[in-house]
Amino acid sequence: MCLQGLPSPFLRCPSQRLLDRVVRRYAEVADAGSIFMDHFTDRDKLRLLYTLAVNAHPIILQIFPGAEGWPLPKYLGSCGRFLISTSTRPLQEFYDAPPEQAADLAYQLLGVLETLRNNDLNYFFYFTHVDADMFGIFDNGHLFIRNASALGVIDKQEGNQASARTGENEDIFSCLVSGCQSQLSSCDTVPEKQSLVLVCQQLLPQLLQGKFPSPVQEEIDSALSLCSKDASTDMEVLGATSQLKDILRPLRTCDPRFAYRYPDCKYNDRF
Repeated sequence: MCLQGLPSPFLRCPSQRLLDRVVRRYAEVADAGSIFMDHFTDRDKLRLLYTLAVNAHPIILQIFPGAEGWPLPKYLGSCGRFLISTSTRPLQEFYDAPPEQAADLAYQLLGVLETLRNNDLNYFFYFTHVDADMFGIFDNGHLFIRNASALGVIDKQEGNQASARTGENEDIFSCLVSGCQSQLSSCDTVPEKQSLVLVCQQLLPQLLQGKFPSPVQEEIDSALSLCSKDASTDMEVLGATSQLKDILRPLRTCDPRFAYRYPDCKYNDRF
């Protein structure tokens, strides 16, 4: 069985560990929790595969829940193409935010990307594209990914198995990736800098440009210029974004507007 023409960024670089996690944590079936699919009806399997193919966002919310520290909203349920989750305001609504709030959101955004790049489970998440609607802010000021449909995942612990598949061995998951038509390039070609470059190009300038006094603004602009260049190396981009976080950190204020870290920020510099 093969679903033609339904590429899924989430399954672009699959591993057995990742697929086991999908099966074990998929909440739309009875007796969820097993890595075996014995409890899946044919309808359950088709629903899972269709969801993965059309929009993996609800699946990602289930297998990487916010309750475990992932920067995602709580999954409340879905029906067909409709998804129910906690309400957030899109990042775009904060482009005109005051400097201290803009600095806080930019700092959080870079922190989210760091979590996606470097985490205890050894998964490397990357965005295939970004826009302001992909990120949202809760009422307490906390920034989350509100649309994970453009997220790809590479298993750094096991590596990916896509390159080992040939035409005769293609399964339903590889068909979701490539449409059972063409071989994709190696997942090793996805650079660590990818998400950072996209965010530095398209989101951070909207938040940060022209909001701070000299020489702070010049330092921010310089870091943004380096991390937004496609020609920059991974190390250059990582260094520039690390420098940018160091610049932004003292620009954030500690007050009730940032309830997600207040009043802890009064007593602990970590917040």
